[in-house]
Amino acid sequence: MTENAAPSARLSPSIAMVAGETSGDLLASLLLGGLQSRWPEASAFGIGGLQMQQRGFEAWWSSERLAVHGYSWEVFRRLAEILNIRRQLRQRLLQQRPAVFVGIDAPDFNLGLETDLRAAGIKTVHFVCPSIWAWRADRVDKIRRAADHVLCIFPFEPELLARHGIDATYVGHPLASVIPLQPDRAAARRRLGLPEDGLVLAVLPGSRRSEIRYLAARFFQAAALVRKALPAIKIVVPAVPSQFDELQRIAAQAGMASSLHIVRGQSHDALAACDVTLIASGTATLEAALYKRPMVIGYNMHPWSWRLMRGKQLQPWVGLPNILCGDFVVPELIQDAATPKALSAAVLQWLQACEHSPSTVEALVQRFTALHHELRRDTAELAAHAIEKIIAPTAA
Repeated sequence: MTENAAPSARLSPSIAMVAGETSGDLLASLLLGGLQSRWPEASAFGIGGLQMQQRGFEAWWSSERLAVHGYSWEVFRRLAEILNIRRQLRQRLLQQRPAVFVGIDAPDFNLGLETDLRAAGIKTVHFVCPSIWAWRADRVDKIRRAADHVLCIFPFEPELLARHGIDATYVGHPLASVIPLQPDRAAARRRLGLPEDGLVLAVLPGSRRSEIRYLAARFFQAAALVRKALPAIKIVVPAVPSQFDELQRIAAQAGMASSLHIVRGQSHDALAACDVTLIASGTATLEAALYKRPMVIGYNMHPWSWRLMRGKQLQPWVGLPNILCGDFVVPELIQDAATPKALSAAVLQWLQACEHSPSTVEALVQRFTALHHELRRDTAELAAHAIEKIIAPTAA
């Protein structure tokens, strides 16, 4: 190896990562692909999920251990466990001193950890700018202390962070490169064992245990009302494997055990296959938008958590598709408004548009297609390049 070799040829850095929940696991796995292309011998370890582990990530704890719901109530109940994990992780990382720590989303867990690691001289990168433009503007100071660099998935975020003295790079949204511009509905239906013709509703009540607790029953009751109005409709429910049995139990309680096609994983197939989706607010709503699907966004949480969240809200929208489009392009039914009757009525309105008003659906498809193009970048390459610039001076 010559003295003038490029940094990417000389480095095999150790990379610590923490990804919380299913969405973080997906984002981190895509990032790992870019990092491993640049540094095939790099080691990656920390907290992650199955998709990260499939790329060789060494998970000291599972991402599911960090999955909580709401702002305070559910967090409080599991606070001791989560703080203990973070304390053990901090000690281990301070001993091993990785070339860089990358916190993927999970700001309540990661920002404090990043602050401690950075103070100890470990380079820190936060992947996915916390939604300071939607709520929790008070996090700006925490981000400045915590991260040497922020990788942003929305194009307006780097300028916003720069106003506060925070270095950032727009890398696009990794899902926009994974999800095709023109999804193959017929192929997805074949993979799910669904007929190619006829209406299909996808029901996604979330991946967290507490989301299932607060949303699954009302979503399934709404699906029952939809099926009563449209008996021929097929309803598919993609389930996180650990939630599969619980969703089957809730479906039976709702009298829908034989009417719901509950599958393990395959959320992207479900979104590609469906005509309309009833979906929990979160990253999955952006996935639905990238699949160009009409949707009804619903959410419900503990009343205490909801009051705290409402007090931090800076925009009139909750769902990512509406936030990014700056308009209520799809309906949102949140908290007390998320009744089975209201949810089913909103779903039926979209289903009727699919059959009788295709121009309405096509207008939404065009909005989501424009959004897809805006978010589509070589995220893995751009993120790996930004991380290389952070760690190369110290790891060379």
